[in-house]
Amino acid sequence: MKDYDESILGLIHSVYTGGMVDGPGIRTIIFLAGCSLRCLYCHNPDTWYRMRGNKKTVKEMLEEIKKYSAYYKFSGGGVTISGGEPTDQPYFLKELLKACRASGIHTVLDTSGFANTQAAEDILPYVSLLLLDIKSFDPKTYTKLTSSKIERPLSTLDMAQRLKIPTWVRFVLVPGVTDDMGEIRKMAAFLKGFDVVQKVEVLPFHKHGEYKWQDLGYEYALAGVEPPAEGVLREVQEVFGEGDI
Repeated sequence: MKDYDESILGLIHSVYTGGMVDGPGIRTIIFLAGCSLRCLYCHNPDTWYRMRGNKKTVKEMLEEIKKYSAYYKFSGGGVTISGGEPTDQPYFLKELLKACRASGIHTVLDTSGFANTQAAEDILPYVSLLLLDIKSFDPKTYTKLTSSKIERPLSTLDMAQRLKIPTWVRFVLVPGVTDDMGEIRKMAAFLKGFDVVQKVEVLPFHKHGEYKWQDLGYEYALAGVEPPAEGVLREVQEVFGEGDI
């Protein structure tokens, strides 16, 4: 008897197969529709609204994911649930993760943090690896970037520590916004206090999604910002121990 509800519906923005940067090995990336954050450098603003998603059941998604099981086994890969913000669909997310785990598929959750503690407690036990976006360690900068509160990712990290969920932290380096070296050093020191944090991925800001903002009629506030210089990027990576904690 299945211990998950395969009939629960979710809203799916898109599916990408053959991913190799959102967790270990070769992965299927499921992008859920809907996000309550409004990150200034979001490269997928087309995922913000659930109405742009397609209704799929857990069963349908599991069947799609399992098509590539041989690749997962060969490469040590699996499925990554991303978005949008996947935790904005907590019931579907939980059942899909449970279904994947029941099928022996490695699960990665790519998130900016849970909206509440109860959802984190319900969902994180079915996550093999957490990819957690901490967009800034300064509360004011975080809110400026996301229109949300920094407590969201930090409480998720606390929960991952308590539940012993392996975690990779992601940090986007945006010139003139998140490149304050004092704050970066504070963040690096803070993360060293978490045993579950295995890696910090410093991602250079890019404008690959700017055209989506234009197509959707949104103003792209970072239009005049260029990617960070290589030397600055290397310096920040060194602060985080070249990616490893």
